[in-house]
Parts: sequence; structure tokens; C-alpha cells
Amino acid sequence: MDRRDFLAGVGAASLAVRGASRVLAEATATQHSLDTARHRFGVNYTPSRNWWFCWNDWQPNPIRRDLDAIAALGADHLRLMLIWPYFQPNLNWVSPAHLERFDQLLGWMAERRLDAVVTVFTGQLSGWYFVPPFQDRSDKFFRDARVVAAEELYVRSLAAVMRRHSNIIGFDLGNEINTCWQCDTTTGDAWMRRILALMRAELPAAIHVNGVDHKPWFAEDTFSAQALVREPLPVMHCYPFWTGAMKYGGAMDAPSVRLMAGMAALIRAFAADPRKPVWAGEFNTCIEQLPEQGQAEWLERAVTAAIEQGVCWFTYWDTHDVDRKFAFHPVEYSLGLLTNDGRVKEQGRAFQRLAAAYAGKPVTLPKGPAAEPPRVRTEEATWRWLLDWMGVRAAERDECS
Repeated sequence: MDRRDFLAGVGAASLAVRGASRVLAEATATQHSLDTARHRFGVNYTPSRNWWFCWNDWQPNPIRRDLDAIAALGADHLRLMLIWPYFQPNLNWVSPAHLERFDQLLGWMAERRLDAVVTVFTGQLSGWYFVPPFQDRSDKFFRDARVVAAEELYVRSLAAVMRRHSNIIGFDLGNEINTCWQCDTTTGDAWMRRILALMRAELPAAIHVNGVDHKPWFAEDTFSAQALVREPLPVMHCYPFWTGAMKYGGAMDAPSVRLMAGMAALIRAFAADPRKPVWAGEFNTCIEQLPEQGQAEWLERAVTAAIEQGVCWFTYWDTHDVDRKFAFHPVEYSLGLLTNDGRVKEQGRAFQRLAAAYAGKPVTLPKGPAAEPPRVRTEEATWRWLLDWMGVRAAERDECS
């Protein structure tokens, strides 16, 4: 309800005060709801000043300006990247200075009614690897008792900060940790269960997830699809460029604009549950040549198709373009809803329209049973399954391949 419309219908000042308070309380309850039966719209935060290197060069004012701009787009949550070696440079010690900065960021977000999903073991981010001195990229991440004990210390330290705040969605195990550390799925699944159990013990009212990239959904990779779908809220990361969708058509063709919808159907196929909630934790085209207007069109079409398939929450990649003074893969520089200096891009306006239209609205799930999952666990076989689900004919596939 619009506050001015509400007040216009109230005669007495005392009624107006009580009514406005009720509206604010209702809005706050909706804002911080963990109800997966209603849509939420958020963004993966990329600080405009000094990227996530800002954890080591902490300046509040640029971050506050970023948060103001993000809130103005209608986002209700941010996914935060905690660079693991910055926060925990030693097996037995988590940096108090970084925990204090984390605490401040959560507080500034709460002031703007932005909730937080917090990545932990990052790990890998935007093509670069960040590992603490006591760890490398081997599978001892999952197996070594001393390393796992250090991981648990880190989780407890973060949770102690997060308990002070009401704007918490929960933990994400890391930023696509399977792209930094790999192991067999039996080991990976056991580690995942152990760490998620700890997170639930520390923050029982939150939702904790494992935001892997697309690979465990397409083939056997570190975590099994069966274990991932047993979690209350499976997460998918959907990029036409990185998943190989562009082999089967252009940016506005079905394999690209229906990728989120198709991956949601794939997840529900593994779950054998047509009503399984699914969160799009990262999505973008990552097509460097696509101009702003094209990216905006893709965003509207892709999200609309995913909403029709019952995807509940959407967290776009990412908030701001990356400053070109830093060395990154070229595609990373222009993925934001906002430019590095804060201009709202066309895709930012598209996000704003989508959030205004759908945020807080009930999720409508597709009717009928879940499909049978792919019989062969390879990327090629999974793409055949997705294309069949999308109704892309064999002749069209051959033409694009």
C-alpha cells in the first residue's frame, strides 16, 4: 500500500500514525521474509571503489553510496563476497578488523532494508583464486582435519557477527567453490552436509545454500545433483556464455533466454518434485558484445520465462561494472546494473521494472509432474535434455552447432 494513499483515507492524526506504523511493519516483514513462495529480487554486490579489494582498504562513504544506488533499483538483498584469506589468514585466527568491517556493512545494509546472503569460502571470484596460506587448491580442503577445523572456526566467527543483525538470509558455502576445489562427489557431499549442519546450528532461523556453478547440474563435479536437491533451496548459476548456450543459438534464442527456466526444470527433475523451490543465485549473459539495450531485453525475457517456470528468488550478477584499472577477463568489466561511476544502465532499469512488478508476489509453479532427469551425466547429454525441454528442434540444433 502506498503511504500517501493510506494517509489520505484517514481523518484523525492518531489513526494516521497507527496506520503508517502498521504499513511500515508489514513492509518490513515482507522485506525480510524467507518465504520461498514469494518472489525476491537482489544483486551480487561488486563495490564500485576497489572491487572486493576494499576489504583491505576500508572506506565507508563509497560503500554507502553504492548501497543507496542499489536500494533505489528496488533490490531487497545482496550477496556478499567474503574473501577467505583476508578474513582468515591463519588456521587459528580470524581477523577482528575484517569482522568489524563485515559488521558495519551488514548495519549499513539494514539501514537501507537490504538483506544479506554471505559467501564464506571464496575461494574463486571473477576468474581469480583467493586461498589462505594454510590451504591450496587440493582436496585437503574437504579432507584435512586441521583445515576443516579452521573452516569451522571461520563459520562460527562469522555467525557471531551475523547474529547481531536481523537482515540475514543466511550463508552461501562459497562463490562456486567447486571451481576452486574439486573432489569426488562422495567426499564433497559429506563435507557439504557437515558444514551446512554447523551453519544451521549457528544460525537456525536462516536459509543456508551451496551456490555452485552450472557444472554439478550438468555432470558429476564435486557435489552430486542428488545431494544438492535434498537441500531446502537449491541454487543455480545461469550464464549463456559459460554454460555453452551460445552453441545452440543467439542471445535472444531459446537456449539463452530460457536457460534459467530450463535449469529450474532440470533441478526439479533431479528432485522428482515439481514444486521444489529454486533460487537463481547468479545470472547474466556474460556476452561481452551485447550492448546495454540487448542485455536489458535478455534480462526481461529471461526473468519472465523463469517466473513462468516458478523460480522464486533472483540475484543478478552484478551491481556495478568493474574499474578497468584492475586486470580481469574482459567480460567482467561490464556486467553491472550500474556503471562504475554510478550511472543506471539500461539493464538496471529493466531490473527495476521487474522488481517493481514481481517482488513480494506469490510464486506460481508450473503444473504437471517433474520430468525424468537426464540418463547420462555429461554436459552434452544435459544440453540435449534442456533443448528437448525447450522444444528446440534437432534441425535447429544442427544449424547452430
